[in-house]
Amino acid sequence: MSTAKDLFIIAMDQEPDSPVGQGDLSLALAGAELIDLLGAQVASLDGDRIVPGAATEPHDPLLAEAAAVLTRQVPYERVEDWLWRRGRDLSATYQAALEEDGQLTRGRRGLLPFGNDRLEPADTPVRRRAQGRWEEGEPVLLSLGSAVGIGEAGDEAGADAGADAGDSIEPGSPDGAVTTVLAVVHDAVTELAAVRHRRSIENAAFANLWRGP
Repeated sequence: MSTAKDLFIIAMDQEPDSPVGQGDLSLALAGAELIDLLGAQVASLDGDRIVPGAATEPHDPLLAEAAAVLTRQVPYERVEDWLWRRGRDLSATYQAALEEDGQLTRGRRGLLPFGNDRLEPADTPVRRRAQGRWEEGEPVLLSLGSAVGIGEAGDEAGADAGADAGDSIEPGSPDGAVTTVLAVVHDAVTELAAVRHRRSIENAAFANLWRGP
């Protein structure tokens, strides 16, 4: 399993009244993939640019797909650009893959926050592993979860834990690269929220224009 799949399962385990936005989750999933690629030394960071590493193909099919689409020409791709490019519809991709693998099952808890099917994680070792990482407060997973609003009351504790994950980390170290990715994920989700807010204001203004005095 991968951090991205663990994150997806944790997101699906949320109650229907605490939905996770598809766009937010897609950005975080792309960040999770990149973190796993860094951990496998398939990529590294030079500042905020992703440098392809060893040609080793990850065992996870979706991680292998992510590795295959790394930009291999100089100047290499910035982390932010990777999140937006790789993250396009990525939550739907993970939903389909997990459903095909039998990790999702038809349930009665309510609608998936980013789809019309009544799906929930099946009671499998994969789900228990994801829950174990979350309950143990694994810093990377906790920070990714807090970026998409998973947790109690906005999960300030999770956000703090994510920030603390970068404390005392030397710049340029592998952990420093992970911290960079986590920070960019949080910034990208914040940017997406700002775009949504701006569009809602523009749509409201347009509707008022047609409605008239």
